[in-house]
Amino acid sequence: MGIFERYLSLWVGLGIVAGVALGSLVPGLFGAIADIEFAHVNLVVAVLIWVMIYPMMVQIDFSAIKNVGKKPKGLMLTLVINWLIKPFTMAALGWLFFRVFFAGWVDPNTAGEYIAGMILLGVAPCTAMVFVWSQLTKGDPNYTLVQVSVNDIIMVFAFTPIAAFLLGVSDIQVPWQTLLLSVVLYVLLPLLAGVWTRHRLERKGDGTGLEQWLQRLRPWSMLGLLGTVVLLFGFQAPTLLEQPQTIVLIAIPLLIQTYGIFIIAYGAARWLRLPHNVAGPACMIGTSNFFELAVAVAISLFGLHSGAALATVVGVLVEVPVMLSLVALVNRTQHWFSHA
Repeated sequence: MGIFERYLSLWVGLGIVAGVALGSLVPGLFGAIADIEFAHVNLVVAVLIWVMIYPMMVQIDFSAIKNVGKKPKGLMLTLVINWLIKPFTMAALGWLFFRVFFAGWVDPNTAGEYIAGMILLGVAPCTAMVFVWSQLTKGDPNYTLVQVSVNDIIMVFAFTPIAAFLLGVSDIQVPWQTLLLSVVLYVLLPLLAGVWTRHRLERKGDGTGLEQWLQRLRPWSMLGLLGTVVLLFGFQAPTLLEQPQTIVLIAIPLLIQTYGIFIIAYGAARWLRLPHNVAGPACMIGTSNFFELAVAVAISLFGLHSGAALATVVGVLVEVPVMLSLVALVNRTQHWFSHA
């Protein structure tokens, strides 16, 4: 495991501090970056997210899908959690907290944007960080590839209609064109680029070319993640400093959602008697979010300084330490499961 994965929480924490500090000291710089956009897509954020996502997409081996029938239970668990449970529980929790519990503290329009950001997090199953969580929980890397590959195929077709449905149910106007553009830009195109790159490298023979290419890309993926974190927290610096209670309000339902989904998934994995190296990654994939996609879509739909963008940024803040705590729990409970 590289130094980035080993100290992931530290690097993200430093990126958050740097972003808030720079956003407060040089707000004009972040304002200028915010103006660099086309068709409601911020080009600087788009480049950073591409730099972060593309190396992850190159790792995906779609040929592994042929092995999906060998251990179907773990895959079905992930798919049920990601597409039939998590988006709807996230929307329900967002509505419950910001339309009922916190209604007296947040105005209705802002509450709607917070709910929208939470929905986008819930509809975006984890892709980029899956391989880190799988490695940390001693998961089966080939099975993880199968899960990621199938999830990404489904996401290309399911993200837009589910997001639009849940946003519509929450009385939020859905700009379909922007939503579709975001899915094409942040899911379909990097996925196709990753598949094309992998195919070209695998044609060279012994696999060393692919491994060398992934090693070269790894630092860029780290820089993309940290650069995105710095920018997002820089954009939101005034809100974060002036309204710290807002962060707490958003974090509460996100924490309940994350731990709640994990309990459902981990309990189901034990009931299904999955081996530990399948159960761990399956539950981590079902619990975590593709926050890079959620952030990008929130910015495209609602703007850099919107409540929706802030909610997805808080998702970044919450996800890393929470997922690391769940990694520790999964590793401590290996004796609950069989070993393949």
